[in-house]
Amino acid sequence: MDCMYKNPNAQIEDRIKDLLSRMTLKEKIGQMTQIERQVATPSNLRDFSIGSILSAGPAGGSMTFENALSSDWADMVDRFQKGALESRLGIPLIYGIDAVHGNNYVYGATIFPHNVGLGATRWGRCYEGYSEDTDIVRKMTSTVSGLQGKPPEGYPKGYPFLAGRNNVIACAKHFVGDGGTERGINEGNTVLSYDDLEKIHMAPYPDCISQGVCTVMASYSSWNGRKLHADRFLLTEVLKDKLGFKGFVISDWEGIDELSKPCGSNYHYCISTAVNAGIDMVMVPFRFEQFLEDLTFLVESGEVLMSRIDDAVERILRVKFVAGLFEYPFSDRSLLDTVGCRLHRELAREAVRKSLVLLKNGKSPEKPFLPLDRNAKRILVTGSHADDLGYQCGGWTKTKYGVSGRIIIGTTILDAIKEVVGDKTEVIYEQSPSADTLATQDFSFAIVAIGEPAYAESTGYNSELVIPFNGNNVLSTVAERIPTLAILISGRPLVLEPHVLENVDALVAAWLPGSEGGGIADVVFGDYDFTGRLPVSWFRRVEQLPMNPAHNAYDPLFPLGFGLTSTKRTPLN
Repeated sequence: MDCMYKNPNAQIEDRIKDLLSRMTLKEKIGQMTQIERQVATPSNLRDFSIGSILSAGPAGGSMTFENALSSDWADMVDRFQKGALESRLGIPLIYGIDAVHGNNYVYGATIFPHNVGLGATRWGRCYEGYSEDTDIVRKMTSTVSGLQGKPPEGYPKGYPFLAGRNNVIACAKHFVGDGGTERGINEGNTVLSYDDLEKIHMAPYPDCISQGVCTVMASYSSWNGRKLHADRFLLTEVLKDKLGFKGFVISDWEGIDELSKPCGSNYHYCISTAVNAGIDMVMVPFRFEQFLEDLTFLVESGEVLMSRIDDAVERILRVKFVAGLFEYPFSDRSLLDTVGCRLHRELAREAVRKSLVLLKNGKSPEKPFLPLDRNAKRILVTGSHADDLGYQCGGWTKTKYGVSGRIIIGTTILDAIKEVVGDKTEVIYEQSPSADTLATQDFSFAIVAIGEPAYAESTGYNSELVIPFNGNNVLSTVAERIPTLAILISGRPLVLEPHVLENVDALVAAWLPGSEGGGIADVVFGDYDFTGRLPVSWFRRVEQLPMNPAHNAYDPLFPLGFGLTSTKRTPLN
């Protein structure tokens, strides 16, 4: 307590100034460094004063063993934190995770619907966005307050905020325009005037900043040919100076390496360009000793000014003080039992119900097909996605790219159907229905769940967007013989063949609903009505992309905002 920065009653800016004055250049650069868990050791954290660790990589999660529980994660993070606190000044770590729809690397955690169910286009990361409509995205920035807590009235604009120990540091990303690249190419080039960039893609960021978002991540993509990680105008002059953001800007995974070709070949240039542009913390993530050495050289040679280093470290320390890390650096063990609890799963189930969009209900206005009869004599459940939690959750679930199978704790669509139907109802499940089953069984109706495999980022790039796993044919085969509800599990609109759309009796866009498949059964069997509307335009043919509702040639299969209800034949207003 003889040091002001250790005094919890002192003003945060005074604590920052005091701590910064005590730090060596080596310690400052250490704070600007984020490393991957696999290269983190107690001695590295102590000796280099590393600022942050993350768990990531293609395998996802980067945990020491499979199906690690919340207590295992808490033990690991606390061990790392102990190493950081043994550094000369005892500056605690920030631990970074990819948790775009729940803390998906923790076994037993609740997995919420991907953002697309709460936006989508041709882009392989489209399910990470909320909508093609800027206004909808702006409304969804309330997620920041959901994670961090809501700042009190009169809280300083742009200043990072965290309400308490039950909250987590949020990251607004990816700044800026990564959803507007040419042909939807991941890490591509967004060609727009500044006015359009500001109006379409930047508009949600002031909303995040006004809620005290602590961090912003730079995009891999380019704006008019200039990489965002190298764009001082956007990162410093706009984000920090014009918009007043006072948290810290973090790079994406090896994002600065992409500033030279071959990737990372001129590391001096990559580091100096990114840091001078306004990157405060660098997600290195592996060759951190090279980063520390090179940035030290760049400062000592004058290519990166000490004032830029001090600005970056001030921002990082500001977030750490705001988050209460100096007072409470270790895990709150009282929260461990809440992971995957009933309350969380009920909330996720509600989110599923509200995200479902009913695209068709009956072959004629006079005869709606939904809701389904839960006391029907015999129901056929089929399709590649009817009993697959991995596909139901999509990418960023257990691993970065996601996998098929019962990989988490949750309820599949099949599980949910079996739970809600009557005691005398027979449920027949075949992933691929045989000709014999279709010909000899007397079914009241069929539920066919089809869709996309799990993917993330560039692995999801697709220029055809047909339903995978022969989905259109499966639907046709079943719907020609049995009254059919089709449930489409996907991160974006897919091509719906006209004859298939005509044959099915009802069609639901369920997006990537997550672990709580019960939310689907709640709605299709009539306990709740449909309230979801399309966050994106549903094209007829991929050649129509990109689509713009403001254009005269706009002719979608289903327009932005479309959605039916079970009880009302006209679209929702």
